[in-house]
Amino acid sequence: MPIISPVPAADDAAPPTGLSTRGRRMSFATAAAALGLGIAVVTANAGPGLGLTPVSAQPKTAGVASPNYLSPELIEFVQAQGSWVLENPSADGVIKYYGYLYDATRPLVTIANSGAPTVEAQKTEPDKNTYVVLKGQHGPDAGYSYGEHFLYQGHEIGPRGYITRINLDADPSHRVTLLASTQVAGNLPAGTNLPTFDGSAWNPFTQTLLFSAEGNWTSTGGIWEATPDFPSTAVDRLGIFGRGGYEGIQLDSDGNIWLVEDIGGKTGTASGATTNAKQPNSFVYRFVPTNKADLGAGGKLQVLQADGKNGQPVTFTGGSAPTQAQADADITSAFMADLHAYGNSFATRWITIHDTAVDGTATFNANLLAKTGGGTPFKRPENGQFRPVTKFTDFIFTETGDTNATSGANAAYGGWGGLLRLVQASPSASTGTLTLFYLGDQAHTGLDNIAFLDKDNVIAGEDAGDTMHGQRNALDSGYIFPINGNAVPTPFRFLGEGRDPSATIDSAVGGNGNDGDNEITGIHISDGNPTVTGLIGTKEPKFLNGNSGPGENSRWRFFWTQQHGDNVTYEVLPAPR
Repeated sequence: MPIISPVPAADDAAPPTGLSTRGRRMSFATAAAALGLGIAVVTANAGPGLGLTPVSAQPKTAGVASPNYLSPELIEFVQAQGSWVLENPSADGVIKYYGYLYDATRPLVTIANSGAPTVEAQKTEPDKNTYVVLKGQHGPDAGYSYGEHFLYQGHEIGPRGYITRINLDADPSHRVTLLASTQVAGNLPAGTNLPTFDGSAWNPFTQTLLFSAEGNWTSTGGIWEATPDFPSTAVDRLGIFGRGGYEGIQLDSDGNIWLVEDIGGKTGTASGATTNAKQPNSFVYRFVPTNKADLGAGGKLQVLQADGKNGQPVTFTGGSAPTQAQADADITSAFMADLHAYGNSFATRWITIHDTAVDGTATFNANLLAKTGGGTPFKRPENGQFRPVTKFTDFIFTETGDTNATSGANAAYGGWGGLLRLVQASPSASTGTLTLFYLGDQAHTGLDNIAFLDKDNVIAGEDAGDTMHGQRNALDSGYIFPINGNAVPTPFRFLGEGRDPSATIDSAVGGNGNDGDNEITGIHISDGNPTVTGLIGTKEPKFLNGNSGPGENSRWRFFWTQQHGDNVTYEVLPAPR
């Protein structure tokens, strides 16, 4: 059922370019009438064209569940949620629901039992969404037509992972398909359970899906390739991409695959002087395939290296052991301070750390090679995307930071995270320039998922964490950051995430094995074009302006997942006017 949220007083500054709040008043009456909703309708000031009205963050209040606040020019509705039964549960019955692993002894939601809460089922937390329009796809029901519009996800949490496909054109009994839970080939044996996945992307050159396992650099991280039809054929690519804490994954027009890694480092500086701050321990990679139409042919894995203001490369210099101290990129180093200050720029280059033509295709530790090979570590980068219509020369990626208000790195060394920007002459260029695009603060921190609303406005969602929610008394938010030349962007809140009842209970009882509170993840805007010309970043998204009508394959669609709690995946639409 669609959700139309009330709009509280806004607490952010003016909206970004093209998103003016000035102009005629706009009502939800049309939307409510069209959707048959018997609810109160709220009006708000909104501008013409791409006008959106800002909303406020929602407080974290013990025992109180709350709906999402969304700019009134937008509506959202549920496309799937955690308790939705898969049309084809796994043979052992464990993978039965969209967002939960089934255990007959554990309820999906915590209930009181003789005064003590029971341990609830494991929530699998569907993560990054990938939308593709494909013809001729199949499912478990050979006699059913599954349509052409599909939304794919990996699942982030649990003892085993799996891939789901939301069949957007299907009826409830065929709504969510389990595509794969084991792999068929790769460096691991056939039949090995899939890991939990964080990121996903459509590769138009191979017509396959790529899934990233954040995991770690020794036993669980890596990249898997899967076919989109049922049953999906999943293959690990551990001999090509190696083991790493990969999360964000994007492709450019040359067929290169960009990877953003999120592995939190040890707490404390080399001197041990800074508390509750994590060492920079994650890297940005680029994979250059030998044959962009066949990843199995191998290629070169490269890591990004940046120079400090002194012109010297900033590297992980503490030796080969991942737990050793860093010098050049220590939390309180000059580089960390300079990187998180406006107006500075840093020369970059790509360094090859693994080449299958030379090094073979045995599984390797990519994070370790990045450290010993001269890569520059960052403070938990998570996702990145190319600015549209820049010919894949402008890449913006998030830094989550420490997600703790007591981190000693917050004020001056990037503890609040933010957005970094890498500009190159071409997607395959060997050098570029790195700058700070936006510096986070307590009200805008834990920036994670990212997508472009249009060529001049980028969206980022928070994953601040339950600790930070309590420290600042504010749940997560979704922001729009305008790109106005060299001006510092002012974030515009279009989404003030609420907290569903399941997450409210989890927060109160410590999660019972699950995360407390909700998180904004899987923000994804795409027209679903599966060809190379539809590669995200090639065209300017027309979600708010210029969309064709419903049912048209060229329609831009906007999805996001309210992770943890009930694990709801929403689609966002412009409200009828």
